[in-house]
Amino acid sequence: MADNPKITPPEQDPKVSTLSDLPGDVPNEMQHHSSFLARHHIIERSPTLLLVLSFLVVTIGGIVEIAPLFYLENTIEEVEGMRPYSPLELAGRNIYIREGCYVCHSQMIRPMRDEVERYGHYSLAAESMYDHPFQWGSKRTGPDVARVGGRYSDAWHVDHLMDPQSVVPESIMPKYAFLASAEIDGEHVEDLLRTHRFVGVPYTDEMIEAARADFLAQADLDGDWDGVEERYPGAVFGNFDGQPELTEMDALIAYLQMLGTLVDFSTFTPDPSR
Repeated sequence: MADNPKITPPEQDPKVSTLSDLPGDVPNEMQHHSSFLARHHIIERSPTLLLVLSFLVVTIGGIVEIAPLFYLENTIEEVEGMRPYSPLELAGRNIYIREGCYVCHSQMIRPMRDEVERYGHYSLAAESMYDHPFQWGSKRTGPDVARVGGRYSDAWHVDHLMDPQSVVPESIMPKYAFLASAEIDGEHVEDLLRTHRFVGVPYTDEMIEAARADFLAQADLDGDWDGVEERYPGAVFGNFDGQPELTEMDALIAYLQMLGTLVDFSTFTPDPSR
């Protein structure tokens, strides 16, 4: 360094503090900042000023990120096949949430090879567009259920809910046999659909008026399946748990059996502009 005339030795540089300086002086062999940047200690030593400036930065960042959303008609790519939940599926979804199924089962397949090969096509934002709240999940004690619809029979789901270890011996899932004895009649299902329409789900007046009839018909072998299918294409039908009365298990299985079945991924092409 001494052989290079363009470099000033630290001990000769007035802007550099060294061990030979005054006792207690902290050695620093980096050049001093400009006087403007050197004043940051004023902010660091004033909690009030630091709080005010931090709030100002967060406010500006929030406005930049959130404000554009008010001018966009839709931030989700529309996908053919997606529809609101049928009344029975929606009731089953409420039971799914009530029993805390989302704590152990996510509904979000990430675009990674290991996940796509195990669970199926990666999840689309459109598949959660009618979820309030969404069920993406953050933990997988059990497998992801975003594409569980149609993968197993109704009888398998009944056995799995009644006694999980009878079909998956290593499972630590608790038994939900009580769902088979909990009858439901859909008395308040119209109010449920109205509530979801209030937050943006496009339920029509016709759907709401026919809600209770559709609720009962979907799990009734003699029900008006044509009417339900017209309003909710792709809905699954049948006496899911095999009992004469409509139960919470029927509703939950109806919900599980439609998960991931609405989008035809053999013809789906993502929009590269999204």
